[in-house]
Amino acid sequence: MHAQETLTRRWSKTLANTYGQPPLGLVSGQGATLTGEDGKTYIDLLAGIAVNSLGYGNAEVANAVAQQSHTLVHTSNLFATQPVLDAGAKLIERVGDSDARVFFCNSGSEANEAAFKLARLTGRRRILAANHGFHGRTMGSLAMTGQPEKQDAFRPLPSGVEFYPYGNIDYLRQLVEQDAADTAAIIFEPIQGETGVIPAPAGFMQAISDLCDEYGILLIVDEIQSGAGRTGQFFAHELEGISPDVITMAKGLGSGLPIGATITRGRAKDLFQPGSHGTTFGGNPVACAAANVVLDTLDESFLREVSTKGEYLARELNNIPGVRQVRGRGLMLGVVLSAPVARQAVMGGFELGIILNAPSENVLRLTPPLIISQQEIDVALEKLRTIVKELV
Repeated sequence: MHAQETLTRRWSKTLANTYGQPPLGLVSGQGATLTGEDGKTYIDLLAGIAVNSLGYGNAEVANAVAQQSHTLVHTSNLFATQPVLDAGAKLIERVGDSDARVFFCNSGSEANEAAFKLARLTGRRRILAANHGFHGRTMGSLAMTGQPEKQDAFRPLPSGVEFYPYGNIDYLRQLVEQDAADTAAIIFEPIQGETGVIPAPAGFMQAISDLCDEYGILLIVDEIQSGAGRTGQFFAHELEGISPDVITMAKGLGSGLPIGATITRGRAKDLFQPGSHGTTFGGNPVACAAANVVLDTLDESFLREVSTKGEYLARELNNIPGVRQVRGRGLMLGVVLSAPVARQAVMGGFELGIILNAPSENVLRLTPPLIISQQEIDVALEKLRTIVKELV
């Protein structure tokens, strides 16, 4: 029976309708190229929503995962294993603070859920989050997500979260000073990905950091989408040189394997104590084996290449008639179109063999594998020119 049905038809008969029916069934991938069940190939400019950082079929990731799966798949966090300790040590080195500590989990939502609980362990109640931000869909992370259309069906959400306009430090300061003594944390994304790739205005990250230092508030930076080399820096907050108390990350960290991390330092590092939080599968040896490959690969030379490719891609996109603006950094770009045709552009991409994403009506989000080649970028640009010309 299955041989006569497409993957998309089987999906609608089998899986919960949380995503709608997918437009494509995919069967394999290599590098930055995916192959559909009909044999058609696609240059992937989405990478599983910024997840497949080293692309598809990466030999080092595959070998590390295979070797670890033959050695030790799971132990729970009641025991220590080498891949987990190695990955944690490498993240601490990236943070540049030997006293930092890492909590491993399975996803970005879980990393932010852990950050939410950390904030409550300060004894303060208020958490300030940005309008239009996205931090996940579990109840705590959803409470910090500044998008009422995602929240409304699930109210009442955990209390204590208040919202500020992204980029408006004067409003945020006034909000803090309404009750600074009960303000536990401020959370933000260096680049708001799900809203349409909107970077923080220059100086905003530093101003929040200064405000948190002034009032003893935890600074939580959500690097779920912008971290792991996506912007040409390992962490996007490095662009302003700040040192958050809490960093959350996931997506590209495992290059397709489910892993998230909540990194704590300074006043946040000792808030978690035995019994205050946990996860059965988080930071299992197989996912950490993949993360170790990613962390070893993203050296300075690799990150410079991400920056160079991102600058080239942004420059060429800006030259396409019908593109009003390109925003973002590295290989995390938002292409703002001069008409609300982004979703039609996604469908046109399927026809021409590129995979795009439309977080809003007039924005295309491009987060390709970090290993995408110059040739693949040029081919994708030609296809984008054709699509935009037809629609705008």
